[in-house]
Amino acid sequence: MWVADDDPYLWLEDITGDDALEWVRAHNDPTLEALGGDRFEAIRGELLEILDTDARIPYVRRRGEYLYNFWRDEANPKGVWRRTTLESYRTDEPEWDVLIDVDELARTDDENWVWSGAEVIEPEYTLALISLSRGGADAVVTREFDMRTRQFVTDGFSLEEAKSSASWEDENTLLVCTDFGPGSMTESGYPRVAKRWRRGEPLENAETVYEAEPTDIRVIAGVDRTPGYEHTRLGRYTDFYNRVRYEVRDGELVLIDVPTDSMLSLHQEWMLIALRTEWQVGEVTYPAGSLLATTFDEYLSGARDLTIVYEPDPHSCLSSFSWTKDKLILVTLRDVVSHIEIVTPGTWERRDAPDIPPVASTVVVDADHLGDEVFYDSSGFTSPSRLLYGTAGGPLVQLKSAPAFFDADGIEVEQFFATSDDGTQVPYFVVGRRSEPAPTYLYGYGGFQSAQTPGYGGGVGRAWLSRGGTFVQANIRGGGEYGPQWHTQAMRENRHLVYEDFAAIAADLVRRGITTVDQLGASGGSNGGLLMGVMLTQYPELFGALVCSVPLLDMKRFHLLLAGASWVAEYGNPDDPADWEFISKYSPYQNISADGKYPPILITTSTRDDRVHPGHARKMTAALEAAGHRVYYYENIEGGHGGAADNKQAAFKGALTYEFLWRMLTGGNRD
Repeated sequence: MWVADDDPYLWLEDITGDDALEWVRAHNDPTLEALGGDRFEAIRGELLEILDTDARIPYVRRRGEYLYNFWRDEANPKGVWRRTTLESYRTDEPEWDVLIDVDELARTDDENWVWSGAEVIEPEYTLALISLSRGGADAVVTREFDMRTRQFVTDGFSLEEAKSSASWEDENTLLVCTDFGPGSMTESGYPRVAKRWRRGEPLENAETVYEAEPTDIRVIAGVDRTPGYEHTRLGRYTDFYNRVRYEVRDGELVLIDVPTDSMLSLHQEWMLIALRTEWQVGEVTYPAGSLLATTFDEYLSGARDLTIVYEPDPHSCLSSFSWTKDKLILVTLRDVVSHIEIVTPGTWERRDAPDIPPVASTVVVDADHLGDEVFYDSSGFTSPSRLLYGTAGGPLVQLKSAPAFFDADGIEVEQFFATSDDGTQVPYFVVGRRSEPAPTYLYGYGGFQSAQTPGYGGGVGRAWLSRGGTFVQANIRGGGEYGPQWHTQAMRENRHLVYEDFAAIAADLVRRGITTVDQLGASGGSNGGLLMGVMLTQYPELFGALVCSVPLLDMKRFHLLLAGASWVAEYGNPDDPADWEFISKYSPYQNISADGKYPPILITTSTRDDRVHPGHARKMTAALEAAGHRVYYYENIEGGHGGAADNKQAAFKGALTYEFLWRMLTGGNRD
């Protein structure tokens, strides 16, 4: 095992150091040379065609009288922020009004801008705070934009590059969380101070309204300007899952006394509480995964009259919820297949939403909290997306549909359950033509309660399924496929359950004859990259190839690198000997064996990733090579944590993955 104190590759953590970047270039070139060729170029072209095509659905968000959309294509690779009316949007060729052309802005500013979103003042919809990142980083530059003049406001609100957030109190006042200078950021690298910033005053003179502790994750500051139901909330994340929240009443902070790990939603007079863990209130115990409703003012006054809106069962959970003016929309999962219900506030009666297609996945794209308009996206592994429109609880019509990007004729979708080491039944989906064992691409994540639900993947369909491959999506613990308990049971010292689940699926695929070990590849990114690192070092005999993207791998130092301290609640604290005892058993960087026979691995990352440090990928590659193992490595100098700053980079990154897997899993193509 590598000893962290004697780590010979710490120098690779110097993100833009000359020696480190020379090492990166020396690894990029051989990988591109090895994986380049006709098939790689064909796949890259196919993926770019899918990403750039005008036939995609332009998903929208309602803001006042307009529908807003951000769009990238071949003509505008960095994208345009634009809007149209519902009447125009209903047509085959809507008339789009472009507000911001990011390509033109990047040329004017001589910056590699990547769009990061807009915070628009409501309900006036006259001003916006535009966030732009350099190369796709999490840190953003924020500028004020006038929606009426279509110009950035001269001497308007402006924030330098930082991991910032800002909310409108009114057209002349913001609540701002940003880097105010020394001592204003948490150990996780996020703002810990919230200030009220008035137009015309220097940022350094802004009034401090709340401070988190340096050891907290970040400060919270938000404003709801719904007419008649205005709210201002302040607080702090004490760790990734727990937060302390206050309502501002007459200039005073009033504690919202709910479980710190719950999620809150305020709408008109109502407060919803989504529970991650069991909650005892008086004589009543509310189970984890429940959704509770009460009136906000009465709750703040001490009343505890709670109504159960939703309660999970062993096969079902609440995935998400959204408000329209008069309805609550619930999206639930039953064995990972979605279901939509409409709830009437007050009576809290639930009924199925009408006109929802019987496909695997339907999600709310946008719900108007000032009206009852709602947009749904409905798709399945082999069913292209359809955009449905209507009112919550009313009839729906199809507004848009995406084309089929691959021929799905003969492709079957099946759900199986693998038995994990502790006997838990773990679901997974298999997509492909079931005739004989085939090259198989197994995808997994397994963390942070992120549910991996079915959906149409034009890229995997064109690059993998249409060439005879099989795609598998794993729904392992650590995710949210069965609610919060599916996640919490695999945190910290129980992290091994995530890896046992994934290994059980890999073995089950071979047992069922869906694939063979030599034909089985797996891929994951970020926390899923950690999953791939564990598969490499703990379960190498199960795989023919692995793809590890923007990964965490050195779990001895993850909390010291960039945003890593914010994930201690998920993994544990390696500085605590008791925690390191269980982390050390799986940390990939510390478990490399020179004697082990490892499958081929492609490790990719981004220099501009300011969330997961590229040093994880660099050091793992160097250590594997020193132990005598072959590694394919590629690092994009842009792209942030997503790994790509535009469609061309995304197509390139995808083509690397698919070409690597095709070469490694089809025999005779390995080095």
